[in-house]
Amino acid sequence: MHEPERFRSAEYLAVLDQSSTNYHCSFTAAALDTMRKAAEAGYPYEICGLLIGKFENNTWLIKEARQVENLNTERASDRFQLDPSGYQEIDRELRKSEWEIIGVFHSHPDCPAKPSPTDLENAWEGFIYPIISIYHGKVTKQLNWTLNEHATQFKAVTN
Repeated sequence: MHEPERFRSAEYLAVLDQSSTNYHCSFTAAALDTMRKAAEAGYPYEICGLLIGKFENNTWLIKEARQVENLNTERASDRFQLDPSGYQEIDRELRKSEWEIIGVFHSHPDCPAKPSPTDLENAWEGFIYPIISIYHGKVTKQLNWTLNEHATQFKAVTN
């Protein structure tokens, strides 16, 4: 598995908080399947989507994943811009339920499942961020991230 040089640069390493965390996540099989199928179908471009579930006892409970259009057409191979209308539609639907949007997933085509400085710039506190690494059209790894206490770096979240 090739890791582009930029992922070893000081700029990229600076977005990672190596300290331990007491946060966890749990995905339904359907949510995992949706994310992985979307990543493979969208290759060689980044795909993105929203996670629906609850946050309880330091754990994100992910019931469902829904793909949302990536509006970034200029750099779709290494950037995503989640369609705000997709977010708003899902948010409206969930208002009358016990579920809420609790995270954003996206793929990294031919790159590791590590967050980038761009991912950090666009992250929201309280969300979980699964990143799906996909090489040559096949999912190889998924790592889950959240912002640290100061919202200055990403911390790994264990399943």
